[in-house]
Amino acid sequence: MRLPLGQLVEVDGHNMSVYMEGAGDTTLVFLSGGGTCSPILDFRSLYSLLSNQYQIAVVEKFGYGFSDAVDKDRDIASILADTRTALAAAGLNPPYVLCPHSMSGLEALYWAQKYPDEVSAIIGLDMAVPEYYDRMSINIPLIRIAGWAANIGVTRFIPGISNSDAIKYGTLSEEEKEIYRAIFYHRTATVTMINEVERVKENAEKVNGMGVPQLPMLLFISDGSGGTGFDQEAWRKIPIEYISQVDEGEYVELNCPHYVHDYEYKTISERIRAFLLER
Repeated sequence: MRLPLGQLVEVDGHNMSVYMEGAGDTTLVFLSGGGTCSPILDFRSLYSLLSNQYQIAVVEKFGYGFSDAVDKDRDIASILADTRTALAAAGLNPPYVLCPHSMSGLEALYWAQKYPDEVSAIIGLDMAVPEYYDRMSINIPLIRIAGWAANIGVTRFIPGISNSDAIKYGTLSEEEKEIYRAIFYHRTATVTMINEVERVKENAEKVNGMGVPQLPMLLFISDGSGGTGFDQEAWRKIPIEYISQVDEGEYVELNCPHYVHDYEYKTISERIRAFLLER
């Protein structure tokens, strides 16, 4: 692959990628959804609108982006330990405002439960809450086939497969789009991603058993399209019920697919600024 867009730090004997830009007293930490091959570029349309006021950090978990693909257990405690170590190695210190997309919502909630002093707020970008996984059917054999196809190069011959929402709807430059496509062929259904999916229901149960953390929380909720497997009513009902249990909780419904930050980045950036200004 090309040279890393961010910096590589050592975590448990392997390289993890952490991208930083901007400055400010508040650090926004972006955590990608499951299977997002290039988190740094996936979030770029959004965080580029925020880095003039905030310190931005994008952590690429093992198996994602420029981080090493590592065959290791992906229980929620291990995932969080890696993220915290990577941020510290990059020179960043808590408290953080966590900005998780999709499956990383579990990590963000667990972080707030386990280390409440390290998390000042959670801004969910159509983030997962535990109840989703009670209803979700996960086809591990199909995911393994996708990983096999990527490993032998079959995906290179499928027209348009590497054109993510970030490429089609975001503000990436032509060079960044090419980098995204290059990363895609190396980071599709990696062994680390598969291990993560295999543990996700168990991880959701653990997070659910620890209760709902009480801290400022803003959820951006999509219409459920874009691969969630839920219809709009069901997709929106679950997080709205969850946020109703948070004293300082707010939500915004968006009429766009699951990768909300690639579609409504202007609206989201404005609401994030307003939300944090109130705190």
